[in-house]
Amino acid sequence: MSGSALFITVFLACLVEAVEALTIILAAGTARDWRSALTGALAGVLVLAVVIVAFGPAISAIPLDALRLFVGGLLLIFGLQWLRKAILRASGNKALHDETLAYQATLAEAQRAPKTGGAFVADWYAFTLSFKGVFLEGVEVAFIALTFGANQGNIPLAALAAAAAVLLVAIAGVAVRAPLARVPENGMKFAVGVMLTAFGIYWGAEGAGAHWPGEDIALLVLIPGIALYALALVALFKRRTPAALDTDIVAT
Repeated sequence: MSGSALFITVFLACLVEAVEALTIILAAGTARDWRSALTGALAGVLVLAVVIVAFGPAISAIPLDALRLFVGGLLLIFGLQWLRKAILRASGNKALHDETLAYQATLAEAQRAPKTGGAFVADWYAFTLSFKGVFLEGVEVAFIALTFGANQGNIPLAALAAAAAVLLVAIAGVAVRAPLARVPENGMKFAVGVMLTAFGIYWGAEGAGAHWPGEDIALLVLIPGIALYALALVALFKRRTPAALDTDIVAT
């Protein structure tokens, strides 16, 4: 994988996670208390940093083949989950993800919760909501950056891509103080789902001992092939009514 492909893949995946974290922070601050929400977000970043420093180096110590097999399997699971939802949304069998609606739902839930606070944190609900959002989404950002970077032997570039995505969303959030509803998140999730699935197949097979013809060039076949297959499923599902699909698939 080239440096530009690594940067773009990590950047897009982390951008999606950063937008979701921002939505939670904005809802907590608007509905409850901005100081508590921002304190919770900062605490989430600090705890995440400790976790990365403590466990991040362990990834580099794993033998490359074992790392690629393990990471390939995880990326394949994540990629197929993202791709499945993207296909259902694009075909009209699942509601499109709307950051504005997600923000409003989180806002309403936060407004209903009782207010409790202490000397250092005025509102524990706002603090906890922001902390959880930043930490959980941050874990996914860190996982994407570390695994992609370790597999390609370029953790600094992957970390730079992740930091750029988070910084861009943070600046936009400060500027507009509203959910980034104009970000084409569903389209990004479709693209990232395709790429994660492709890299999962590629690295998983390499970790198991397979050798791809042309090595990295094989990704130029895998990525468009998976994308075309996903688009074909979108076209197929558009012709079927939601009732004809498995109810579990539609509801999830």
